[in-house]
Amino acid sequence: MKYLQNKYFKIALAALIIFWAAYQFVQGNIGNGIALIFVSLIPILFYFRNEYILLTMLRLRKQDFEGMEKYLTKIIDPETALIKKQLGYYNYMFGVIYSRKNLTQAEKYFRKALQFGLSMSYDVAMVKLSLAGIMMQKRKKREAQDLLAEAKKLDKQNMMTEQIKMMQQQLKKI
Repeated sequence: MKYLQNKYFKIALAALIIFWAAYQFVQGNIGNGIALIFVSLIPILFYFRNEYILLTMLRLRKQDFEGMEKYLTKIIDPETALIKKQLGYYNYMFGVIYSRKNLTQAEKYFRKALQFGLSMSYDVAMVKLSLAGIMMQKRKKREAQDLLAEAKKLDKQNMMTEQIKMMQQQLKKI
């Protein structure tokens, strides 16, 4: 199972299917070749969007943190199974899970997520907002203010304005 998660295995599988499709075209089986081209898109999709990360995102929407952890632990070796952006989301998801259990671990995962990078500015803003909350818990006011300012800049759709205002009010009390 470990080898099936490897990102290079997925590309090699897609290449083999494309070669098989080309062989089908040469043999005159045009329908089979076209079908195989579509089948080769599946491993290519899973190269760019890891299946366990997608399932974890669905669990996050349902607020099922145990299910999220179950799917994330199925990724055996994240460095070989995931590309850089997926590593960011992998760490982001673990940060969300550990933010309910252990703030020090959550901070570590959130910082790793920022290091690897996230695709959407909303996700980066969410990570910075979560880190600001952790810094408030640790009584690091200056760092929390900086993170809140960065989150406010990144929140282009104004989806987190209420949370940011609430955290700024709490920062005044520290």
